[in-house]
Amino acid sequence: MKPLSLACGLALGLVLAASAPLARADLAMAPAAAASSSTTAPKLHAAMRSLWHGHIVNTRAYAMAVKAGNQAAAKKAADDVVANAKQIAGAVASFYGKPAGDQMLTLLAGHWSGVKALTDATHNGDKAGEQKAMQDLAGNATAIAKFLSGANPNLPEATVESLMMMHVSDHQMHIGAMMAGDTAKEAQVWTHMQAHMNTIADALADGIAKQFPSKAS
Repeated sequence: MKPLSLACGLALGLVLAASAPLARADLAMAPAAAASSSTTAPKLHAAMRSLWHGHIVNTRAYAMAVKAGNQAAAKKAADDVVANAKQIAGAVASFYGKPAGDQMLTLLAGHWSGVKALTDATHNGDKAGEQKAMQDLAGNATAIAKFLSGANPNLPEATVESLMMMHVSDHQMHIGAMMAGDTAKEAQVWTHMQAHMNTIADALADGIAKQFPSKAS
């Protein structure tokens, strides 16, 4: 896929600045979300980390609400997941154009659909539903990898797919621990999940910075 339009790497920072603030309890999770160790395009890296951390913060909030039986909180968390996905898609569009951003949003919607289904099925003890959700998430991870690799030659498809499948596995372990009431394991998986989210965000930022060295900052 050819880039359709380009914008300055600071566009990601603008997307970040326009995003809804995270709850204070979630801000405590990261200096990781606020800064990157990378010296290449640090603003881009920081913006990507914050955007992708928003995804796991909001999906975690959804799982917590489902576990607690709080329908209003679950709806708000679900809405926040969608809003965050739109922000990520907008960041993609700022480099590759609106059609690419729209495609990214469709793929992220598929990811969220799988995570939501997995959360609900695990909470309900629906093993068949869990299996179906994991199959859908695996297919979606492959589709995301194909899309990103097609857009950016610095993002090998196999590497991106491996990163996304680890992310899917993190969701599965995290949701399972939460629904089982295993707070120690949930905390352990959450720590790993945040670190892996940094890995994904940094890989994407590195790829964009290499592809558009004069545009990323």
